[in-house]
Amino acid sequence: MVRQRSQCNVLRGRCLPRTRIEVSFPLYQSCRVLAVSVDFRRDFLRFLAWCPAGLAPALVLLGLGTPVRAQDAPPSAAPLSVFVSVVPLQTVVERIGGDQVRVRSMVQPGQNPHTYEPTPRQVADLSGAELYVRVGVPMEDAWLPRIRATNLGLRVLDVRDGLPLRPSDPVVPVDGTEAAHEGHDHGAEDTHVWTSPPLVKSMAAAIRDALSQRRPGQAALFAANYARLAAELDALDAEIRLKLKPLQVRRFLVFHPAWGYYAQTYGLTQVAIEFEGKEPGPRALAGLIDAARAAGVRAVLVQPQFSPRAAQQVAAAIGGRVESVDPLSADYFGTLRRVTDLIAGGEAP
Repeated sequence: MVRQRSQCNVLRGRCLPRTRIEVSFPLYQSCRVLAVSVDFRRDFLRFLAWCPAGLAPALVLLGLGTPVRAQDAPPSAAPLSVFVSVVPLQTVVERIGGDQVRVRSMVQPGQNPHTYEPTPRQVADLSGAELYVRVGVPMEDAWLPRIRATNLGLRVLDVRDGLPLRPSDPVVPVDGTEAAHEGHDHGAEDTHVWTSPPLVKSMAAAIRDALSQRRPGQAALFAANYARLAAELDALDAEIRLKLKPLQVRRFLVFHPAWGYYAQTYGLTQVAIEFEGKEPGPRALAGLIDAARAAGVRAVLVQPQFSPRAAQQVAAAIGGRVESVDPLSADYFGTLRRVTDLIAGGEAP
């Protein structure tokens, strides 16, 4: 019979794993009770060499030739189940949480967050989620109360809390005068807060704190990951400011007004062709074309969730081009660099 008990031996200022082995082997009456203290890194091989020839293999077969396992350590917890509104938030949570989180986005790449509704599978999976990170996409107001009713333990983190929110842009042509789209409400809140790196840094701090509350034992990991992400966001912010500093025309054309927070952060104005899913009427469209042509704007930014037809019409009229850039991309840093390069290079030579 073999019994193991972990001990600690201080040797040369280090605490090394030790094991006390008590052996009772009827086949070896001369070694009926054997008690030795074994350092598995060094002394166990000597111990095996000292034991009778038949006993050493038996000890090895019993597993005593391997290092002591941390039997008292609790089993590793399953990753924290997190849902987020949109894919860019998934990127942020994954950067902070690492392998301690399993993150899923409600709105998937290529889908329109303004018309999206959760799938039955997502609703079922949400019943077991621990954290939901919301940014205010339209479906959340209708669906979150229902989801929380089926999952009383779900923590909802609204990353907009404490941020300087802005209303959706009125339709402003490139020359700065307002041209109203018929029937549009300019009081709606702009939910695209993640397009501003400084705001994402603040959102990431809130996510770090929420993860730490759910997994206190991993708080140091989350803090370290956040610090790295925050440094990268600061560097991205500085890079964008440097590229846009010499820009003379501070307005840029977009099909859907998804870049308002980006524009506000960097002293720009986005000029939207459509608003709340409606394309401009003939008069407003003609005004956009005339103003864009006069200002020398040559690029119209579109995103894959919307039809580019109206954007192509404007681009053709101004002798410009249509450029696709997705604010819902998982490649957050690459997307912000691309939109910056397009805006900085979008003026007529």
